[in-house]
Amino acid sequence: MYEAPYEKLIVYKQICELRKLIYKHTVPFAKSEPRRASQMRDASRSAKQNFKEGYQRGSIRIFINSCKISYGSLEELIGDIDDCKDDGLFSLEIYNLLNDLAKKTHYLLNNYIQSLYKIEKEGTWKVIHPQKQTKQPNKTS
Repeated sequence: MYEAPYEKLIVYKQICELRKLIYKHTVPFAKSEPRRASQMRDASRSAKQNFKEGYQRGSIRIFINSCKISYGSLEELIGDIDDCKDDGLFSLEIYNLLNDLAKKTHYLLNNYIQSLYKIEKEGTWKVIHPQKQTKQPNKTS
């Protein structure tokens, strides 16, 4: 099975893990605070999907912009995680887990964006897409 190069990046793996944990830990208040749970899930999903979509588009400029959108989604999510702790929706243990992962991911993504700017400046960007398999016509003798 094909694995896109970005799927091997620690920052992407952490974004994916954060999305799973946010979903899991918003279940307890999804009925009492549906808007907040939905916002947090959407922000974590947006971070993942924008990263993925930006890479697939092929242009480094588009990828950088998509990463910046992901970065903003993480920023929003960090604020929501803080609010959940302040409002008693997360235990200290869950808060620390989510906050630490979100801030580490935020930090890594910022560094990754900076490295993308450097790659853009150097002109060394290459996107690796899976080769499309085409059927060869049957030859009859």
